[in-house]
Amino acid sequence: MARGLGVCAAAALIAGGSGAWAADAAGGPYARIAVLRPLDGKTVDFEAGYLRHLEWHRQAHDAWTWYGWTITFGDRQRWFVYASFGHAAADFDNPVAPADDERDNVVNVLPHAQFLGNALYEFLPPLSRGTAVPAASPRLELTTVELNPGAAAAFEAALAGAREALPGETLWYRMVAGGAAPRYVRLRPRASFSAVLEGRGEPALPDAVNALVAKTTVEILTLRPTMSLGLPPPTRP
Repeated sequence: MARGLGVCAAAALIAGGSGAWAADAAGGPYARIAVLRPLDGKTVDFEAGYLRHLEWHRQAHDAWTWYGWTITFGDRQRWFVYASFGHAAADFDNPVAPADDERDNVVNVLPHAQFLGNALYEFLPPLSRGTAVPAASPRLELTTVELNPGAAAAFEAALAGAREALPGETLWYRMVAGGAAPRYVRLRPRASFSAVLEGRGEPALPDAVNALVAKTTVEILTLRPTMSLGLPPPTRP
């Protein structure tokens, strides 16, 4: 999973940010979320290669948990999202065998897919309901919010004020590095497609943030347990 990470530079960026959330997160507040696009006509080969790459991680005794999702609804339909959550900054200094990881990626994944996104995020407990690690539910509502320059503080304040109205597990993350900023993502694990649709009447973004937002994208992802590694339990008590 090492491709494009630049672990030492990434860890330095993260270490410079806030560590105040670590006590509230499972192991740490940081997450890596990346995106792969299977090449045209190569989806079957990509999935087979990715499974071989996951087996390399197992054989290497990788202690990280890796989620794998396919985008089911959205402009990026059939793209693959993989992510790891609940990390301390120091975790990125010592990933499992990065040179061998990259070599295996080149052999098994790169011939069948493009790496099109790779970002580091910080979990934001004051805006969220849940922990830094999402439940491994069958579906996931992924909302990406890109803000106007200079709007981050007002955006976070508005979300914090609306936290008590959050309907179930709702997790907010601020991008630290890996794309245009300021950017936030919201993860809402869901048991089914019907649960996503029935939740359309639930509060979305507070009205107070409308003028702060440049672009919002909502996608529905489907969990791929066989293309994941070490998943947590699928439901919360």
